[in-house]
Amino acid sequence: MPYELRDHTADVAVAATGATLGDVFAAVADGLAAAMCDEVPASGERFDVTVAAESREALLFDYLDDLIYQRDVRGVLPVDHEATVERADGAGGEAGETLNGDGENATEWTLSGSARGVPLSEIYAREIKAVTYSEMDLSRTDDGWRAYVVFDV
Repeated sequence: MPYELRDHTADVAVAATGATLGDVFAAVADGLAAAMCDEVPASGERFDVTVAAESREALLFDYLDDLIYQRDVRGVLPVDHEATVERADGAGGEAGETLNGDGENATEWTLSGSARGVPLSEIYAREIKAVTYSEMDLSRTDDGWRAYVVFDV
């Protein structure tokens, strides 16, 4: 399992790993789903997710925020996430970095993926109110990427 739920003062955190940025983003999203529901049925239709942001960290935040939005608007629990992350210039995110004078990525990052939406009427789901930037970490490792994200409950 490429994610782990961790207790956090009055909140819940997800630590995840992946060989690529897309893998670690999907693993954090799977951790978000696990934080909301213990047993997920096999029902539900897949839907597409597309997000763009100015940095990798902002992209992770916006992706998870969009999944929470989808839960609230569609009335589904997004599970079984698939994600591909690329820089807008097509460099993919695994290649070298292009940084501006502030040390931030100079190009926009995009995520395209999908999730299966399990109807909330079929499950008991705990509420996660929001994703936070508190203690957020997205780092490259020798084996790929790791992320740590705290969610407000």
